[in-house]
Amino acid sequence: MQPKDRLIFPLDVPNKAEAKKFIELLREEVGLFKVGLELFMAEGPAFLKYLADSRVDYFLDLKFHDIPATMMGAQARIMKGAKLATVHIDQGRKMRKTIEACKNGVKVLGVTILTHLGPDDLEAMGIAPEYARHPTKLVLLRAKLAQEAGCDGVVCAGTEARAVKNEFGKDFLVVCPAIRPLWAAVPGDDQRRITTPAEAIKAGADYIVVGRPIRMANKPKEAAREIVAEIAEALT
Repeated sequence: MQPKDRLIFPLDVPNKAEAKKFIELLREEVGLFKVGLELFMAEGPAFLKYLADSRVDYFLDLKFHDIPATMMGAQARIMKGAKLATVHIDQGRKMRKTIEACKNGVKVLGVTILTHLGPDDLEAMGIAPEYARHPTKLVLLRAKLAQEAGCDGVVCAGTEARAVKNEFGKDFLVVCPAIRPLWAAVPGDDQRRITTPAEAIKAGADYIVVGRPIRMANKPKEAAREIVAEIAEALT
């Protein structure tokens, strides 16, 4: 992969018109565009068809979470055409048949711990203190469930990327959100387990997801280029 191929830009916008602006602006600067719940709920599967018809590579981040029988058909249909897609993996190996049915050219990623959660949040959710106070241990546990379920990798914070790579090997994909370049100021930032692009890449991340630092920049294209340059330097 080229350095820019490792950069994912999330289309966290309310409609297709806004999404198209960023696609046209950034398609030569980033590797993938991420489609999340907000845009998918607004535009539906037709937007995914638009991306495919426009030859825009995308990461479908809908974090599917239901019993395997329910997910089998719906998830496989909606994922078709994506390069990457996410599922919740707390059902472990019971999800194997569902995940295998979904692949069809798609790399399926298990969600470990959302990056806006910290140890206090995890304890409040009833997670055992052994794991809540040490999020990396919980990420490794859930990464094991993801691997047993047939996932190609996981989504986790950059702070946990090295541990995942060390435990599961270089071919097990790691995608890291909550990336904040040192020059980026994000008002009201809700992310807690954050890293810089260089920190995540050096820790073993295959892809990084960078949204607000690019979207809120005065010059988004230049911001994306700065991040790609940081990725390139981290890879040397």
